[in-house]
Amino acid sequence: MRKRIVVGNWKMNMNNSAAHSLFQSLNNAEIVSSTKIIIAPPSVYLSGFSSNKSKNIYLAAQNCSDNENGAYTGEISASMLYSIGVGYSLVGHSERRQYQNESDLLLKQKINVLIENKVIPIFCCGENLDKRESGDFYKVIQSQLENSLFHLSNSEIKEVVIAYEPVWAIGTGVTASPGQAQEIHAFIRSLLVERYSLETAEEISILYGGSCNASNAKELFMNKDVDGGLIGGAALDVDSFSAIIKSF
Repeated sequence: MRKRIVVGNWKMNMNNSAAHSLFQSLNNAEIVSSTKIIIAPPSVYLSGFSSNKSKNIYLAAQNCSDNENGAYTGEISASMLYSIGVGYSLVGHSERRQYQNESDLLLKQKINVLIENKVIPIFCCGENLDKRESGDFYKVIQSQLENSLFHLSNSEIKEVVIAYEPVWAIGTGVTASPGQAQEIHAFIRSLLVERYSLETAEEISILYGGSCNASNAKELFMNKDVDGGLIGGAALDVDSFSAIIKSF
């Protein structure tokens, strides 16, 4: 049975006071749901949140190093994340692919180090507007998965969460239609079936990310292959984020 998951990616937003206020509001919110709630705040808040979170909230890093430890100034290792109770990490978010020029090979290395340190990767994949309009988006997504993820064993891939994020819909206010979202999610699952098995593919949660909000989440989540959302701007408001969690 696939897990229903909603991830709130706070990106580089909120000072200390605002961040702790929002997190406390989420801690106190009465959200009765079987959905797994994961928060990905800026890394400076992870340790404090980990020691004060309720049992219903899980934490994710927005990024981690591809190295285990060592002389890598400014980096944060997977073992450090695990040691403070962070169970998840985003890998390959489109903004890091774009602004930090993260390659498929680098992301593969990050996946490996996370798996080795028992931190679950939330692997992001998706096409930009040019590839969507040219019709090459299937090739882009397949390449991203094959180059960074499909080297994992059957048992290891089951530990991964996949997030489809059409780059043309991130922060633009434009959302993939429910049909477009289902089409790509079904395609990703079909690739998992081909590489692994139907049983394995049915255990892996695939999330939608790209201007998902309280008004469109229900329609998106109704799709059979959409198992939740990777939420950006709408995660910065407790009422909006709570409404998305309740959209299943």
